[in-house]
Amino acid sequence: MASSAVPFAVDRSVPALVVKIGHYPLHHGGVGAIRSLGRLGVPMYAVTEDRWTPAALSRYLARAFVWPTTGSERPERLVEGLLRIGRAIGRPTVLLPTDEEAAVLIAEHADRLAGEGGFLFPRAEPELPRRLASKQGLHELCVKHGVPTPEGAFPDTYADVKAFAASARFPVVAKNREAFERRKKPAVGGTTRIEGPRELMELARRWGPRPGVVLQEYLPREEAEDWIVHGYFDAGSTPLAMFTGVKVRSWPPHAGMTACAYVVKNEELARMAARFVQRIGFSGIVDLDWRFDRRDGRYKLLDFNPRMGAQFRLFESAVGVDVVRAQHLDLTGRPVPGAGQRPGRRFTVENIDLPALLAYRRSGYTTPHAPARASGTELAWAARDDMKPFFTMLARSLRPGAAQLYRLWRAK
Repeated sequence: MASSAVPFAVDRSVPALVVKIGHYPLHHGGVGAIRSLGRLGVPMYAVTEDRWTPAALSRYLARAFVWPTTGSERPERLVEGLLRIGRAIGRPTVLLPTDEEAAVLIAEHADRLAGEGGFLFPRAEPELPRRLASKQGLHELCVKHGVPTPEGAFPDTYADVKAFAASARFPVVAKNREAFERRKKPAVGGTTRIEGPRELMELARRWGPRPGVVLQEYLPREEAEDWIVHGYFDAGSTPLAMFTGVKVRSWPPHAGMTACAYVVKNEELARMAARFVQRIGFSGIVDLDWRFDRRDGRYKLLDFNPRMGAQFRLFESAVGVDVVRAQHLDLTGRPVPGAGQRPGRRFTVENIDLPALLAYRRSGYTTPHAPARASGTELAWAARDDMKPFFTMLARSLRPGAAQLYRLWRAK
């Protein structure tokens, strides 16, 4: 848990709004942002699916704006919704997107949101977040700027998939290509490992005439390490906060969201990440997934999330700055104090780390750079000063199972 006793002062007259698009009520990143700034006295607001999400029940939330969205709405409707929320708050407010769709929407409608809405957020080229959130767009930017990335194919037709299957080296990984398409019509449920041509063609039959996927080179987990970089970059793409760590476990295993991670210093990777961000001219919070390929000794960029990552609370500087605090300080004209990251910290997501731990133990996979012992653990949900989100997460997690048991009992 972050301490509110920090050697810097935030502007408590400027609130922040956590923005999300789509239905994913059990999102610990939003809760982390509410707590991080809320503990410093910043008024916190959030878009929530209903009034019973963990974020909506945090003690640090001033108000939840219940606004269920799917990501299939017209952008104009989404912008109007944000403007209505801005009018209800009634003063300039820092925006904190938790997903690619929200980050893209804010960037592409920046003038209206800043002008009519009075919202505060980092300004980048309007089309850049969409390119970064797109697997194809990111691949093209990596090639252009000399950043290693897995080989990828971007089929436009079923025939392209068939041609790829005939010549590809399997296994391969399939991912949804574009940010908004995963909400409207996802090709795969998430990162999906495909073992051979027959499995690929069976999946492709469900993708329609224009497959919205990237088929990516598979980097064997036995020969790879998963690294994460989080940072905040100012209007000149200068890093005001930079952190590196190792992903120990994810759920689903080896392909999903972070279940457990450690802070590990990696100056080489931090320099690579900062150089890439500066070359593309991005401003704001970044969450980058890298994989170190021991076969050729290179770090390869897998994902560039142009917004805060769900596990951002893993990282904090020696003076208590995380990426969300850095953004609020910078956008309100306050200096961001420089200090190194706190070493050895661990981040655990309680509801997914236990199944992840069991799966990893069965496979015998371990992460070489994970410290033997953590200097401190940040839990995603449980916090002594804010326990309602934890219990709400438990209740919502258990409810589907309880409902199923009730239906089975009634059927007897």
